[in-house]
Amino acid sequence: MTKSIEPTPYVLECVNSGMQFNDKGWSLDSEFEKEPSLIRAIYAKKQIEIKDASYGVFRFADWLPVHKMLQGSSAPVTYKSEGLAKHLGLNNLYITFSGYWPEKGANFRTCSFKETEAYAVGGRLKSDNKSILVVASAGNTARAFARVCSDNNIPLLLCVPEDNIGALWFDAPIKDNVKLVVTKSGSDYFDAIHLSNLACQINGFIAEGGAKNVARRDGMGTTTLSAVTEIGRIPDYYFQAIGSGTGAIAAWEANLRLIQDGRFGNNLMKLMVSQNAPFLPIHDAWKANSRPMLPLDDDVARKQVEEIDAKVLSNRKPPYSVYGGLYDAMKHAGGDVLSATNEESIEAGNIFKETEGNDIHPAAAVATATLIQAVKQGTVKKDDCIMLNITGGGEKRFKSEKEIVYLQPHHVFNIDPPMHVVQNVLTELFK
Repeated sequence: MTKSIEPTPYVLECVNSGMQFNDKGWSLDSEFEKEPSLIRAIYAKKQIEIKDASYGVFRFADWLPVHKMLQGSSAPVTYKSEGLAKHLGLNNLYITFSGYWPEKGANFRTCSFKETEAYAVGGRLKSDNKSILVVASAGNTARAFARVCSDNNIPLLLCVPEDNIGALWFDAPIKDNVKLVVTKSGSDYFDAIHLSNLACQINGFIAEGGAKNVARRDGMGTTTLSAVTEIGRIPDYYFQAIGSGTGAIAAWEANLRLIQDGRFGNNLMKLMVSQNAPFLPIHDAWKANSRPMLPLDDDVARKQVEEIDAKVLSNRKPPYSVYGGLYDAMKHAGGDVLSATNEESIEAGNIFKETEGNDIHPAAAVATATLIQAVKQGTVKKDDCIMLNITGGGEKRFKSEKEIVYLQPHHVFNIDPPMHVVQNVLTELFK
């Protein structure tokens, strides 16, 4: 039986100026602003009412900018840690898990919290929309959008680096309304973004928008809503690994709404975000106290990305400097940008598996490694209330229980293809 939801009225607000305006259906920024600024959804409903678990991620629909409920979603699950908490000597460690863990009630078919974004973005699209959604991804986001758009018949173009297509695995074939194009081997996420930008210049294709899309951020923010409504209070610390930092921005924004709700406290969670060494562009900018990102040679960046295990953390152009972006979130909420090596992360992933009982993605292992560091260094204390955002997990178990198929590229592009080539290929693919 299909459940229906009543959309919560909202307006959009420019973070920089505070100017409010109505959503024209797919607004990604304010047309009134001279300087780049994120926009934010301001919901009419100030106290959130959580629906039952059968609604999946749409149980948080009061604070999602959606017009409809898509089928097949699962909400993040928060539980109080026993095993890892005991290992670290922490009394109030809560794990928010987005992945495959049926016993906990987590049934993300792509094993990643990127599903929360994909369902929210799809739910924001008007039912009569005829445009082709364009998504650039380093892996997990592409897998989530492919699954959600395939299941809900939403036309989708995915742009992914060829070296990352191993991430495009599924437990059932992807329908033909989803097309995958890749930038050739040796390219990275930045090159895939460039390809997606070219695609969006073609009539009939629309940018999903990444961090600029309020649905994406508020979808990710459901991890924080899950934690706070389960714990009963806003945590002191929030740990998450970041590529773009959009998840941490989303956590901050959810935190602000929860303060306004009035039932969960009025503190800001310190954002303890992390990157996988040696690829540390956000870390280096933050440590230099710089709003602008620091210069980073393209070839050096690609080499660093090759070295890291957590490929999904490889964003070279994150929404860090923009008003309302990660720099502002960190300055307001407090916290730090941490780092972990591949070796530290592998060890942390093993500790999580041994103490909690499930495998986790490399990015989530980076976050776990930095929590371990913070405990050893005394940054967090044993009685602090801590949220550890496990952004993906259960994949090894999922694959062992399911028949897995892979989505193959419909076309391989050079790193910087001419516009006419892109137009000819995509027009042919979607005719």
